[in-house]
Amino acid sequence: QVQLVESGGGLAQAGDSLKLSCAASGRTSSSYTMAWFRQAPGKERKFVAAISSPFGNTYYAEFVKGRFAISRDNAKNTVYLEMNSLKPEDTAVYYCAARTQGGYYSGDYAYDKWGQGTQVTVSS
Repeated sequence: QVQLVESGGGLAQAGDSLKLSCAASGRTSSSYTMAWFRQAPGKERKFVAAISSPFGNTYYAEFVKGRFAISRDNAKNTVYLEMNSLKPEDTAVYYCAARTQGGYYSGDYAYDKWGQGTQVTVSS
């Protein structure tokens, strides 16, 4: 089994930066596609970013392009989400997800492992 644990969330002001981490443990593999999703109160969970293997191709939702960056350190079994120029509308619970079959998908249905989420709150 794969366990995902997010960290790095917290309070920020508009314009600030935060870096989220997702540590994977258990039966992990560098071949997994890793992604970040977010869910704001009363709204559906949305795709934010993904990084695939083996070439580390990255994919982003339009609303974070140019502001967020996803990366992975396979040696540490950790995926990161660097969030810059934060906006109040970025406030959400951010979830790390793994697609053990690989390949890129933006739908949450395609990811079979999930973390518990970390809260990010951005004030204006």
